[in-house]
Amino acid sequence: MAQPGWPAYLLAATLARLAFEMFPVAVVLLVLDRTGRPGLAGAVVAATTLPSVVTGPVLGAWLDRTARRRAALASNQVVLAAGLLAILAAAGRAPGWALLPLAAVAGLTAPLATGGFTSMIPSLVPERLLPRANALEATSFNTAAISGPALAGAAAALLGPSAAVAAEAGLAGLAVLAILRLPRIARVEARAATSMAATVRQGLRHLARTPVLRGVTVATAIGLGGLGLLTLALPFLAERLGAGRAGAGYLWAALEAGAAVGALAAARPLAGWPPQRVVIVGVALLGLAMASWPLAPSFPVALLLVALAGAVEGPAFAATFTTRQRWSPADLRAQIFTTAASLKVGAFAVGAALAGPVIERAGVGGTLAVAGAVHVAAALLGVAAGATLRSGGHPAAAGRRDGEAAGTG
Repeated sequence: MAQPGWPAYLLAATLARLAFEMFPVAVVLLVLDRTGRPGLAGAVVAATTLPSVVTGPVLGAWLDRTARRRAALASNQVVLAAGLLAILAAAGRAPGWALLPLAAVAGLTAPLATGGFTSMIPSLVPERLLPRANALEATSFNTAAISGPALAGAAAALLGPSAAVAAEAGLAGLAVLAILRLPRIARVEARAATSMAATVRQGLRHLARTPVLRGVTVATAIGLGGLGLLTLALPFLAERLGAGRAGAGYLWAALEAGAAVGALAAARPLAGWPPQRVVIVGVALLGLAMASWPLAPSFPVALLLVALAGAVEGPAFAATFTTRQRWSPADLRAQIFTTAASLKVGAFAVGAALAGPVIERAGVGGTLAVAGAVHVAAALLGVAAGATLRSGGHPAAAGRRDGEAAGTG
């Protein structure tokens, strides 16, 4: 926290993510309140997540090339706030289909709030502090994931859904002010001299051709597909244990809280491990831990089991950042981060789309077993794709060589 620029970074990144995490609750409640159409509410959420699958590589390339990174990051919050205010004005007044492009606009620049911020960390802290910085970065995501839905729900309960959406837009405005306090980070000139199309191609090529990056990306993306199944499995698990479907919110919070504790607690003990090993082991352990959830005899026990599963996965989340940092050249780093984040978002959306058919056929316990099996399979496929569990060579040096090759075209 004594590093210049780090407190400002952590505040700005957390506020930006907090605003975005409010969206699924605040906007869904607004659409339901004004239209009474659950299908439309779900479509609006899908419309705000899907564009990032396409925009991630382009936004990352832009961030790598621009000398105005603060303005680029702030643009995400401006676009989000504008989309929210447009939805607030149109919901219940304009045709339902009109909300879909507005939601797509709101989510258009979302990768900047995830991978875009994280890609800046090596420019703010020395390499020896990266494990701790990445652990704190993981807790930023966890904090937003816990607090965002809770804040949106509380605002909607006290003041109404419209107030919740307005509060989210206001929070995005506060994030802009925090972003403006970030230190200026110079662009890499070798990348600035390359065309946007060439930058995108070279970033995708580096991600595909670097075994460790490729393997970790495969493992984490497929794992997120398994988590997508929990969007329906957790509400039905909570209902079966007598907490009502709304109890799923507490289960998600327990998972994120456990992950935050695990990431911070393991920062020092696992600092000597190859980060890709931490990722693969964490993804597999989360899948195995899921097998215990259907066995919970009561809701409090289920909360404990879910939190423990989050704790074993938390270090893997932080280690994912370390892997990308070590194996990406500086002039392609933002694109690597945003592209990988986009693939994970897309995989989660696919898992959520499949949750309905799976739970109809397999029930709650079967769906959780499938989700766990997906995570174990994700770890195995990650190893097969190149995420070796051994440490070999010096990743930073490899990243520099790739960066020099990319810079020469």
